[in-house]
Amino acid sequence: MSLSLIARRYFSSSKSALNTLVFIESNASGATTPASLSAITAATQLGKPVTALVVGSNADSIAPQASKAGVSKVLVAKDAKYDHYLAEEVAPLVENIIKESGYTHFITPASSVGKSVLPRVAASLDVQPISDIVKIVNENTFVRPIYAGNALATVKSKDSIILASVRASAFAPVATSGSAAPIEEVSTVDTDNRTEFVSEELVSDGFDLSSSKIVVAGGRGLKNKATFDELMNPLASKLKAAIGASRAAVDSGFCDNSLQIGQTGKIIAPELYIGVGISGAIQHLAGMKDSKTIVAINKDPDAPIFNVADIGLVGDLNEVIPELTKKL
Repeated sequence: MSLSLIARRYFSSSKSALNTLVFIESNASGATTPASLSAITAATQLGKPVTALVVGSNADSIAPQASKAGVSKVLVAKDAKYDHYLAEEVAPLVENIIKESGYTHFITPASSVGKSVLPRVAASLDVQPISDIVKIVNENTFVRPIYAGNALATVKSKDSIILASVRASAFAPVATSGSAAPIEEVSTVDTDNRTEFVSEELVSDGFDLSSSKIVVAGGRGLKNKATFDELMNPLASKLKAAIGASRAAVDSGFCDNSLQIGQTGKIIAPELYIGVGISGAIQHLAGMKDSKTIVAINKDPDAPIFNVADIGLVGDLNEVIPELTKKL
């Protein structure tokens, strides 16, 4: 199904050049996130120069990697107040750069950071953001999923400044082996922000769910947290995989909600996805159906997940998973 939506908002602009600004995030180890590299891939498809924006006290160490990702230049805002990407600090900076330099497009990953920053920038600029795009048709027309991914909407914007977030699983990360682009410092922006970062807790020291090539996910069929840990952890360890879960498993307290895969969780597209005791609700399928190879293990032969699985195994997970782990 394809729906066509047209947003009619008219603005005048003296800028004739089409230039794109991409927000770059880094992970705990100080490397550019795969989602940011996917956002650059999407931005380059607009066909015009792409500028990367790197912020935070460690921006100097992140900028060189971003500069080799096919961008025309990298802007650096080095300040500790941007370290944890508080939207109340980042959004005014982005707004200021867009206004001063005349960027016509702002692209960000559809991450928790992007989902927080993008609406604030849009509200300040009085434009309509386009979220979670999976395809770029041209400079003002995009495709995004709706109805839990069961339909695709083609959205055309007539805003003079287009703001969009990119679903990382829909665009391959750009390589960081190109020639280094110039790096420029930009001034920070003073705000009256009263929000401050307090602390963070690392839930898992394993592989990152959003970027791992292999994901093993557990569902309600695992019955309880003890069984979830007992079966999923050894399997993930053998496969060097990230652990994920369905919403039912998260709501039942089997694992932390940061591991939830689905429409309201993380959207993933690993090389291999193994679903254990997951029935395959629409909400969950929306988060993993783009996986290259889908393996489903469930005792119910009529479970919906078998409809999207490349390989299906009907059996008792309490017997299948230990045997599978042993053979691996």
